[in-house]
Amino acid sequence: MTRHFISLLDLSPDELNGLLDRADALKKEVRAGRYSTALQGKTLALMFDKSSTRTRVSFETGMNQLGGGSLFLSPNDAQIGRGEPIEDTARVLSRMVDIVAIRTGPHENIIRFAEHSGIPVINALTDFNHPCQLLADIMTVREHLGGIEGKQVAYIGDGNNMCHSWMIASRQFGFSLRIATPGGYRPESDLMDACSDCVILSDSPHDAVSGVDVVVTDTWISMGQEEEKQRRMKDFEGYTVDAAMMKEAADNAIFLHCLPAYRGYEVTEDVIEGPQSVVWDEAENRLHAQKALIEFLLEI
Repeated sequence: MTRHFISLLDLSPDELNGLLDRADALKKEVRAGRYSTALQGKTLALMFDKSSTRTRVSFETGMNQLGGGSLFLSPNDAQIGRGEPIEDTARVLSRMVDIVAIRTGPHENIIRFAEHSGIPVINALTDFNHPCQLLADIMTVREHLGGIEGKQVAYIGDGNNMCHSWMIASRQFGFSLRIATPGGYRPESDLMDACSDCVILSDSPHDAVSGVDVVVTDTWISMGQEEEKQRRMKDFEGYTVDAAMMKEAADNAIFLHCLPAYRGYEVTEDVIEGPQSVVWDEAENRLHAQKALIEFLLEI
């Protein structure tokens, strides 16, 4: 049976932790200068409606390090950008490549693609969630804090796709999540209901970060929201993660940001460049976590 990775819920907690164990091993291999050829002859198609730095580079480099190949399809490169039905593109690619990663807007696009795909489909970001980023995030927490189960995490900012991803992760990895968002920027209510046993919603960033092990934020202005910048800047006043806010977290707390980061807005320069920031490890871990994911889905 073809398995997809549209959400962290597509894998069991045991599978997710096993995948991250494999990611740890792959990272050590790279550091030792050893590279697998497990994906020799395999091809990953990258279909991106939205621009990317980390996602594209990590997937392409990952396939190269495992002996496989990749091809990149922007809307200008694929017929789907000219009106070909998603279902038709899914059927055709299933006969030519081995796995596909899709970065798109509406979440329903990737659902439709997966329903008609005979090969594994990876969610490389939608407006609803970003599960590949969470694999890297949890991998990073494990590296720096020894594990995530039972920990307390604070998410500060917009109740967007990253917030949704952390909510789902709290269920799958067994940690508690405190979310602080301004009014009007709450995460989806249905997801809040589904995660009510492990997620608490707050109006106060300072209450949310008090004593936590991990502090997370994301850009206030995602792609496609640029015209809302001035309004969002005003609405998110008081939600900047600064040194004073980090002092309210646990002494050994770490700071995460999926990047790109806009210093002086969602996070200050001294925090993202400070000793509690692990964002560069987090960015690198996209590479290793996704390599393990591709191996898992291709049953290598």
